[in-house]
Amino acid sequence: MKRSDPSSGGTPTVQVIERMFALIDVLASREDPMSLKEISEKAGLHPSTTHRILNDLAIGRFVDRPEPGTYRLGMRLLELGNLVKGRLSVRDAALGPMRELHRLIQQPVNLSLRQGDEIVYIERALSERSGMQVVRAIGGRAPLHLTSVGKLFLAMDDPQRVRAYAARTGLAGHTRNSLTQLPQLERELAKVRQTGIAHDNEELELGVRCIAAGIYDDQERLVAGLSISAPADRLDESWLPKLQRTADDISVALGCHGRSEAPA
Repeated sequence: MKRSDPSSGGTPTVQVIERMFALIDVLASREDPMSLKEISEKAGLHPSTTHRILNDLAIGRFVDRPEPGTYRLGMRLLELGNLVKGRLSVRDAALGPMRELHRLIQQPVNLSLRQGDEIVYIERALSERSGMQVVRAIGGRAPLHLTSVGKLFLAMDDPQRVRAYAARTGLAGHTRNSLTQLPQLERELAKVRQTGIAHDNEELELGVRCIAAGIYDDQERLVAGLSISAPADRLDESWLPKLQRTADDISVALGCHGRSEAPA
């Protein structure tokens, strides 16, 4: 990259901002403090230009100087990042991708969170053309072990927590397909851990099947689940890659970058 003119006279404001962003990106590429020489070389800027901009960033606490002549990202960026993180909403991040997934498959797409021993439905993308009466309304609840999203959350628990859940709830069933015995549930959760995908095979409602993929935050914690509901004879396993990609896109919007593999 060509070095810029070291002269500061008449430098357009937009150009200065672009250079600030370039320097921040360079500092973000390394965990350890960097020297002025290394930063200027990586950014393609003259050392005097680099020094001047870094000093301005240091005044605003966007850059720290742990030792004379070395620089690293400053605490102000952490403060701003925490503000952004605190304002992120799973629902806001999910709504657009959910609507696009519904447009592609023409079946209801649901967003659910865990609250205690239940799943709470917080958003849904659907149309009357899907041909299916959706019983679970937004705000509705359902037991973890009877739902595809609920199984995603149970699969994240260790065996002792799963056994405790079974003891608390008694694994009550809603249909003849419900998993009401702990060994059955444990085998199902092992499959979920292996594939990252969970199923509800008419376990909550007869005539309705669901498939679900997880949504993760910037710490790679499961925070929600995205599921597709369809009449039992119409659920198409070929929707899985689309479902996984949509869940991944929402996770990335929440700051997660470690889970991008679709199921086989």
